[in-house]
Amino acid sequence: MSTAQILVLGTWNVKKGAELVELLAPFGLELRTLADFKNALDVVEDGDSFAANASAKATQQAQHLGHWVLGEDSGLSVRALDGAPGIYSARYSGENATDESNNQHLIDALSETPLEKRRAHYTCHMALSDPAGKVRESVEAYCHGRIQLAAAGTAGFGYDPYFEILEYHKTFGQLGEKVKSIISHRARAMRLLVPKLRQLILDGNWSSSPLT
Repeated sequence: MSTAQILVLGTWNVKKGAELVELLAPFGLELRTLADFKNALDVVEDGDSFAANASAKATQQAQHLGHWVLGEDSGLSVRALDGAPGIYSARYSGENATDESNNQHLIDALSETPLEKRRAHYTCHMALSDPAGKVRESVEAYCHGRIQLAAAGTAGFGYDPYFEILEYHKTFGQLGEKVKSIISHRARAMRLLVPKLRQLILDGNWSSSPLT
């Protein structure tokens, strides 16, 4: 049995996991992802909001695994598309969607939209559940930009090669992981969560359980 303070990052996405591990490193937590659990659930993302999906990922997985779980749901919303793809960002082009097919679907949908009307933002909602399946903390943050006419850069994932940060005049694909780890929606959400997480630990509210 491990007595470490374990936190499971509720994702199989290696790149998302790497971002979160770096942000949480100072806490001395023993970090895991769902890839470390052979019996992890495949939680259905059928909520009507980022918050609902993040909570479902956190609470269902926490009860099943018996650990604290950080559930996260994020996506891209484009003003000219009435907020699409939104919560369907990962499967925008269909059930077997890839980053490439999603990006192509987005560009096709915006084919008649001029650059100045392509404002968009990323949303990230995080929910932290205790092993009993109760959400103890939740946060939501955003990163604003616009969708470029053509892809630029190879860093990041998802819609990053098209998502331009106006202040930098570059896409996330061009800016790279170091800059993204500071200004992205996920990084901003984590900065909101960090003091809440610290307080839970300092108050002695963090119970450990054996690593499954």
